[in-house]
Amino acid sequence: MLLVIPGLNISKCGNGRPRPLKWSEAPLSIRCPIRLSLRMRLLFAFLLLTGIAFSQSDLPASSTLDSAKLSELEARVASGDVKKITSVLISHHGHLVYEKYFDGDASTLRNTRSATKTVASMLAGIAIDRHQLALDQRIMPFFQDKQPIQNPDPRKDAITVEDLLTMSSIAECNDWNDFSRGNEERMYPIEDWVKFYLDLPVRGFSPGDEPKSQPYGRSFSYCTSGVATLGAALEHATGSRTDAFAQKNLFDPLGIKSLKWKYSPLNLTFTGGGLELRSADLLKLAQLYLNGGRWPDSRGSQIVPESWVKVSTQPHAQIDDHTNYGYLWWLRTFDGHAVYYMSGNGGNKVGVVPDLDLVFVITSTNYGTRGMHEQTDKILSDYVIGSVK
Repeated sequence: MLLVIPGLNISKCGNGRPRPLKWSEAPLSIRCPIRLSLRMRLLFAFLLLTGIAFSQSDLPASSTLDSAKLSELEARVASGDVKKITSVLISHHGHLVYEKYFDGDASTLRNTRSATKTVASMLAGIAIDRHQLALDQRIMPFFQDKQPIQNPDPRKDAITVEDLLTMSSIAECNDWNDFSRGNEERMYPIEDWVKFYLDLPVRGFSPGDEPKSQPYGRSFSYCTSGVATLGAALEHATGSRTDAFAQKNLFDPLGIKSLKWKYSPLNLTFTGGGLELRSADLLKLAQLYLNGGRWPDSRGSQIVPESWVKVSTQPHAQIDDHTNYGYLWWLRTFDGHAVYYMSGNGGNKVGVVPDLDLVFVITSTNYGTRGMHEQTDKILSDYVIGSVK
């Protein structure tokens, strides 16, 4: 049950215990339990005895969201009209105002597939700020142990960190094309995923379709093995395993302890997707970016450089007429509002709506299903953005 007490901002945790909603008051990972003064405990008991309470899907009177909209979404999920949505979380003006689990609970780890590619961008930004890595740095020198490579070409030697962050390298790699030499399904059975990428041939372009003729001077081609290679380059640059680097420099400062990485057959931390996180911790990553890379703890920590937050969420390649790509961030307009977001198979989305001061998490298990992204897009437009008063 959700209980509203004047002067106290609390709601329901995944296990039913109360906790503060304001981000700056307590990280999500330590928000339960809270301590109340004697006066507040007496008031709390009085309200319980008098039955002044609301259903789980209701919102406090001071909420910035339309509870009727969200109740409609819950009803559609319950009826099966909206399929396999596992959780929806919304933070507005720095407050967690909606948290609903349709499968599992607050402790459940969510496999949002490629949505967590964006974590690789966050880690790259931290490393670049420390001068351990550079956008224009060529990746081939990191992998002398992979030589000789197949299909040698000077243009492959010129592939940079920025090419991998924008999925616009010269390598013939396209996960959206079943016939592509670099399709990710051809990578997974192979032992060495980095060499798989480095061995790829150069892709060809029809006259007029060359990168220089494209918006932002890049030709987008969705390539998971390129992001896996970026993770390997990050390890060489920092001298640390990527999972350890992420834990120390990103997850620990956010209080994120419960997670599960995927690994390659050679035990490389896989940055191409599949990192499992709790929904609330995914929300933290989005809130971190809305905060300009700062986390409102007692130290006001700058976790990701503000300059990187800005540049990585600007367009650097065009996907289609409606969608651009930053540094492993998707950029699109929903219901008239610019949104940057993480996106993964199944219709998983974690993102930021800057002009509404809003962040959201929508998790789903519609893996490989036709219309999976369209369903989530409609939830985002009609019920997340659409619920803002």
